[in-house]
Amino acid sequence: MWALRLYQLISLIAGPILLLSLAARARRGRENPARLAERRGLTRAKRPKGQLIWFHAASVGETNSILPLIADMFAANDDINILLTTGTVTSAERVVAAQNSHMPKLIHQFVPLDRRPWAERFLDHWRPDMAGWIESEIWPNMVLACAQRNIPLVMINGRLSDNSFARWQKIAPVARKLLSCFSLIMAQDQTTAKRLRALGAEAVEVFGNLKLDTPPLAADEAALSALTQAFAGRPVWLAASTHEGEEAIMLDVHKRVQTDFPDLLTIIVPRHANRGDAIAAQLARRLPDASHLARRSHQHLPRPQTQIYLADTMGELGLFYHAANIVFIGGTLVPHGGQNPIEAAALGCAILHGPHIHNFTEIFAGLRHMQGALKIKDSAALSSQLYELLQEPRQQNALSQQALTFVKTQIGARRQVLEALQPYCGGGHG
Repeated sequence: MWALRLYQLISLIAGPILLLSLAARARRGRENPARLAERRGLTRAKRPKGQLIWFHAASVGETNSILPLIADMFAANDDINILLTTGTVTSAERVVAAQNSHMPKLIHQFVPLDRRPWAERFLDHWRPDMAGWIESEIWPNMVLACAQRNIPLVMINGRLSDNSFARWQKIAPVARKLLSCFSLIMAQDQTTAKRLRALGAEAVEVFGNLKLDTPPLAADEAALSALTQAFAGRPVWLAASTHEGEEAIMLDVHKRVQTDFPDLLTIIVPRHANRGDAIAAQLARRLPDASHLARRSHQHLPRPQTQIYLADTMGELGLFYHAANIVFIGGTLVPHGGQNPIEAAALGCAILHGPHIHNFTEIFAGLRHMQGALKIKDSAALSSQLYELLQEPRQQNALSQQALTFVKTQIGARRQVLEALQPYCGGGHG
């Protein structure tokens, strides 16, 4: 198993390089400078007495899917302690919001990078009674360290994209070794279950997609009222969670459709808000007047002359899903693989997406099967479809209703996951 041994060796000797990388990421806003020590397995927080369940959610999407389950667990057992680790600044902010609103007992830490000494330091401090990893982020050093300590490992809402499956197949013995460490793998669909079994996983069950069984994203009522009043009466659409290269495409679409809808307002919410300055500069160069661009990060609302509203803030995607009925899902017109469309579907948005959807193939396919989403191949097709939806409100409403219907058919995964975790939630350390 040379590939695994090589990975362990490289990750061990790469300590200084990882530290430099963390510092550079902190300067770019990709890490919390005050909490960099947590990425090396260090923490000032004390381990609470009693049982401690550890969940790991890589980013915002996984965090949003696990928080309702954690709330259910707290409701079922007042004595339980739960640690949630995440890997991004935005997901950490989402956890803090949950702590402040309704889960004060929830503990958050940034997950340590997958270097053996840092993983061991983390586990020695927290001594979790169970580790639940959301979706498919598998870090070899941490998995093996958990297995050596006999910490039950559970994969929740497991998924494996086409690309990930192909990569793991190239190192099948490593995949088999790591997957054998999991006591239970809850796959979100039959395709993922089949792939995991092909890689050597044994305890695989299909419980459905946890992301389909979460409450709709919330929106601050005052902010929503102010936003909708600012563009009242104007045709509006949203490009949500866009990636590099897509913002320019959205501007092209806007200009085409604006010929027939001169008051059109295009809202762009980039997937990574820290790209705001670069996106604003790119858009400003192609707009005839500076007043045609407004930025939410500058506390601006759309004005009558605003054509592009750049929502380069964090944690407000729900606000814009509430405000706009027609939504393009980002990451699908560039080869990223798409972002999760369920949050838009759960709020009754008319969904458009491009061809690159391998991150959420089955969800997009299910939406299209229910006629709750439309697939377009390029910017010209997006322009044409957007024009048609703006012209035909009834088609908008039909898409919206079918998207809601699809979401309702998927409810139930959270209850099944909660029941499956019960055997792992007894006992605990002192």
